[in-house]
Amino acid sequence: MMELSFILFLLLFAGIGAASVVRRKKSTDDYLIAGRNVSPWLAGLSAVATNNSGYMFIGMIGLTYTTGLSSIWLMIGWIAGDLVASLVIMKKVRIASERENVHSFGGLLAQWNHHNFNLLRRVTGILTIFFLGAYAAAQFTAGSKALSVLFGWDLSTGAIIGAGMVLLYSYSGGIRASIWTDAAQSIVMIVSMLMLMWMATMHLGTPTEIWNDLTQVTPEYMLWFPDGTWLSSILFVVGWVFAGFGVAGQPHIVIRYMALDNANHIDRFRVYYYAWFIIFYAATVVVGLLARLLLPEVGSFDPELALPMISMQLLPEAMVGLMLAGLFAATISTADSLILSCSASITRDLFPDFKPGYEVTKIATAVVVLAALGFSLSGNKSVFALVLIAWGLLAAAFVPLLTIYALGKKPSEKMALAMMGAGVTTFLLWRELGFSSLVYEIMPAMITGFLVFFLERYMPGKNSP
Repeated sequence: MMELSFILFLLLFAGIGAASVVRRKKSTDDYLIAGRNVSPWLAGLSAVATNNSGYMFIGMIGLTYTTGLSSIWLMIGWIAGDLVASLVIMKKVRIASERENVHSFGGLLAQWNHHNFNLLRRVTGILTIFFLGAYAAAQFTAGSKALSVLFGWDLSTGAIIGAGMVLLYSYSGGIRASIWTDAAQSIVMIVSMLMLMWMATMHLGTPTEIWNDLTQVTPEYMLWFPDGTWLSSILFVVGWVFAGFGVAGQPHIVIRYMALDNANHIDRFRVYYYAWFIIFYAATVVVGLLARLLLPEVGSFDPELALPMISMQLLPEAMVGLMLAGLFAATISTADSLILSCSASITRDLFPDFKPGYEVTKIATAVVVLAALGFSLSGNKSVFALVLIAWGLLAAAFVPLLTIYALGKKPSEKMALAMMGAGVTTFLLWRELGFSSLVYEIMPAMITGFLVFFLERYMPGKNSP
């Protein structure tokens, strides 16, 4: 019954994506940004589902299971930083993308101020392909992990099914198919998570009993901060605010803002986006905590598999199938968004003077799918780690520059490249030197990118821009 339910619901999601063919126009404009005519509710639900999917279902629940209540600061910091980015940057992104008629993230950065920074565009394209390719592989891995637990399938099976679905979505309607399926999955994701939270609570007892049981897990498990010092606590929270601000550097999410039907509708977009984000993220943290009581055998399984394991323990088989189908389809739709962004980079950014047509763009999509699948199959990597590394590198490379643009500054191409290089280098060095335990490396990386701009612009002898 569980497998049948999973297959039926997965076919439903696939059908929604395939149905986008009725609105499809055989143009790269429609394939990559849905003709810039997506309604606020669709764009908002799609953006938040794309933002969270496998990271939430697999990575965040696994982290909360392992570390305890302190993981809530990821939620608070991340959403706060995301909101700041939305208020400062995103409306201007929508306006600039239409003004310059660009279809890719690299094009946005290269042409924001009516420039034609081809080198910047190529570098952005290369970074996008590498970082988002790893990100997409993490999504394939997330779906595979869940299937392996529930059905006993080999890890490669889920990744291969996922790659096939990505091709189906992409070839049916491009980014529009991804947006449609995201919206449907966002509803299933939040309903299933809330239902699982309620079932777990009913199984474990009253809120007071549950809290008392959680405080007995370890002395640190229900502490608000992972360390008792004020400095480390502040750095911990601020680091995740920077991580949330990093949303502005994620091409697969920014493209939803670019596809919005009107820049003046962004407030309505935010209502859908943040209402869903807060409710779902909070439910995810609670489920992660409850999973520790339901699965106390720490070390006997991969914590990132906690969700499917407690689903089997608490839910009827038909609902387990729905939960898994929503999880799997959400990860695959995120992978679809990531891969379409890579396709845009290949066809629009690597060779900016060459304007390939619709069919060539679809071929590029197939190539990226195969590359991401190969990376996913190469090893059983942590979804949480892969997502944080890819997210952080993208933010380090792109957010300082995009923020400077949004503030009305006009850096040269050389300066833009220096900012990107400084951010990425700092991110990698911070991680390599083992400083991640002090603060998430995205914070020093982004600060370095900003410093490169301001030190050069405002050093003695320079005129202010």
